[in-house]
Amino acid sequence: MGFEGVDIGLFEGRSHLQPSSEFADLEKNAKILAKKLNKLNLKAADVFLQCDNDFSMYPFNHPDKERRDFAKDWFIKTLEYASILNGHHITILPGVEISGDYDKDFDLAVEELGWCAEKAKEYNITLGVEAHVGSLVQQPKQAAKLIGETKGLTLTLDFTHFVSLGVKEADYLPLLKYAAHFHARNASPGDIQTVFSENTIDYEKVVKNMIDLNYCGYVGIEFFWSEWENGNRVDNVSETILLRNYIEECWAKNYS
Repeated sequence: MGFEGVDIGLFEGRSHLQPSSEFADLEKNAKILAKKLNKLNLKAADVFLQCDNDFSMYPFNHPDKERRDFAKDWFIKTLEYASILNGHHITILPGVEISGDYDKDFDLAVEELGWCAEKAKEYNITLGVEAHVGSLVQQPKQAAKLIGETKGLTLTLDFTHFVSLGVKEADYLPLLKYAAHFHARNASPGDIQTVFSENTIDYEKVVKNMIDLNYCGYVGIEFFWSEWENGNRVDNVSETILLRNYIEECWAKNYS
């Protein structure tokens, strides 16, 4: 399809590559993947760690220290894994509201994600969090506050999460200045994934803003196929091609 990079998902319980199996022999498995990427002339644009299908099991802001330590252990392993791939960007989840006290959960997320950002820096890797539906920061103002209070942290930005919740463009578009990685997908209010003809995200405006901001990260085309959020109702290959072509056209049209 002409892509230069690919996002590597390490999602426990649901991805082709799962952290529990990849980390069992980390160096060997990472080198196997690196060889495959090299053969396909692809770069590891991002390595995305999710410790469990249930986001409340091992969030970095979990009140149980043992669970936080488990997530941090896998995070360090992800840094090592990404380094072998010659990758320079990692994504994790920002945490969830779990204790019943939002401010307490938020402050713990700032503390733990700050630790993660410092560790990533040691590996010359940029750390991003995805502000997703059901997370501690599913609203743009919450995401901006998290980035503002957490040194070294950036956003892996996916507007579809905001759009599906009915958030207005004027509220989510300014988050681009915090982005180091970007996920593009079709979405509309009520639908985190839909077909191109029903998409309500103005990707031409997104591209124009990226150019103005001198955005230099990857733009990944991300579609998923699962029952979660009715994601199994889209032909991923066709929609990937349609959106890829449109974003390329927008970039060519607006870049000078």
